[in-house]
Amino acid sequence: GAHPDDIEYGCGGALAKLSRLGHHVYCLVMTKGEIGAGGKSAVRYKEQLRAAKILKVKKVFWGGYRDTRIPLEKELIIRIEKTVNTVKPTFIFVNYMDDTHQDHRAVAQATNTATRYTKNVLFYEVPSTQNFNPTVFIDIQGVFSLKIAALRAHASQVTATKIKDLTILDSARSNAIFRGIQGRVKYAEAFVPSRLFLASERNSA
Repeated sequence: GAHPDDIEYGCGGALAKLSRLGHHVYCLVMTKGEIGAGGKSAVRYKEQLRAAKILKVKKVFWGGYRDTRIPLEKELIIRIEKTVNTVKPTFIFVNYMDDTHQDHRAVAQATNTATRYTKNVLFYEVPSTQNFNPTVFIDIQGVFSLKIAALRAHASQVTATKIKDLTILDSARSNAIFRGIQGRVKYAEAFVPSRLFLASERNSA
């Protein structure tokens, strides 16, 4: 994710579900989101670690970029590739490319290149995402409370929606219900796949 809380909003339920199933989950957060906390990067850093603990994330990696200043260049791809080569993931979740925030766009495009050898790459949505037409859905009803708890851990961002009387928790709940209705479940997260393998050879039906 480009910023602390992007991952929790976009795929926190999926990560909680995967952790519960015994998968190892890792996060790479490219900035510390300091602008979203009045320049206090230490606040966002601690919030991200608290959220990661709730989702049982094995380790949080940091990209080291400044908030709102992630450049779409070779170095960004290399930094993402370094983490990918360390973790060797079978699934990647990342911001969607069409987004009003430049950091989200840059991370999405660079990740698309950096994960070209990863089998499963799914793009998630956040409040600033545009033109998002998902075709993959994950039922998160059983872990929805963990998603909300992880978002609540980002305390500095809960009311930072720029919409009066609407919290990030309200937004996440509404979105999960909307995507759930599309899949005929109560709560869901939705994704646009770059690539998706439905079954491995070992577990194929």
